[in-house]
Amino acid sequence: MSTALRKYQRLEATALWRPTPEEQRREVIVSIGDATLVITDMQDRALTHWSLPALQRANPGNWPALYHPDGDSGETLELAEGEEEMVAAIEKLRAAIEKRRPRPGRLRWWMMGLSLSSVLAVGVFWLPGAVVDHTISVLAASQKRALGEALLAEAEGFSGQRCQKPAQGAVLTRLAERMRPIAPDTLDIHVVRDSQIEVAMLPGNLMLLNSRLLEDHEVPDVAAGYIIAELLRAGSNDPLHALLSDSGMLANLQLLATGTLDATSLRNHAEALLSGARGATVQPTPDEALLMAFRTAEVKSTPYAYAVDVSGETTLALIEADPFPQAAPRPVLSDADWLRLQAICEG
Repeated sequence: MSTALRKYQRLEATALWRPTPEEQRREVIVSIGDATLVITDMQDRALTHWSLPALQRANPGNWPALYHPDGDSGETLELAEGEEEMVAAIEKLRAAIEKRRPRPGRLRWWMMGLSLSSVLAVGVFWLPGAVVDHTISVLAASQKRALGEALLAEAEGFSGQRCQKPAQGAVLTRLAERMRPIAPDTLDIHVVRDSQIEVAMLPGNLMLLNSRLLEDHEVPDVAAGYIIAELLRAGSNDPLHALLSDSGMLANLQLLATGTLDATSLRNHAEALLSGARGATVQPTPDEALLMAFRTAEVKSTPYAYAVDVSGETTLALIEADPFPQAAPRPVLSDADWLRLQAICEG
């Protein structure tokens, strides 16, 4: 699979991208990245990334080739008949990915039954965390991403619909890339309006960001600070482990058997997460670790410190030991990008 990816990573094509059914199609450039389909505008600015394992074709064998992310047929990518090489590459990669997926069959079900029986047999003696660890160990990256997206959908029931605009979506992509020194390559940030928490990491490297971090502050360093702190927390408190721990043994067994988690477990966890109840059980990140992460990310720590505590009393260490007391080596975002991002929930 990695060989196939390398073979096509220099391939580019023009296409028509529609973020939502209500918006106009726009001309974009499509290229193949590391397990993703990268969509950029004509000025080579990233608009979005689609996971190749979650890519679906709406009209197999017909032209123009129409693709969409799995579970979201409203966002589409249209490749004309003149882009046969790109379509052929996408189809070969999809076929390679599909070939690697587990197939139904006697051996598969026998092995799954044996695995489930083993888990049930020792589940009585295992601590609950061991069952969760086993479940996590057998989940593919695409399954973890799917769980994060399912949790995100449930979270919208409590936080309201995500704020999504194409131009600002590209800025969110650039903000995620700006965090690259300490963040996973696939960090995917989403902004919500109504949440009692400022930021939350979800399985599959998805992150929720409260719109007030953008609207109530003068500089993007505050939002960047919350992202940095949440990435550190997620490093020692795996969001997927938290989800499966809250879901219980039966839900974990269902996940092992079917690849899906029941809606009730997802909904309950989303409610606890967005109400702040989940975070109350998480140990705070030491100031030393935070300061090291701010230095690595080249972000000032003082704006974040005062956002957490306006008096600065409880965050004095982050103020006095700010790795960049004057100015950071580079801005978090350009002024234009910051203004765009502050308006993401308007209208």
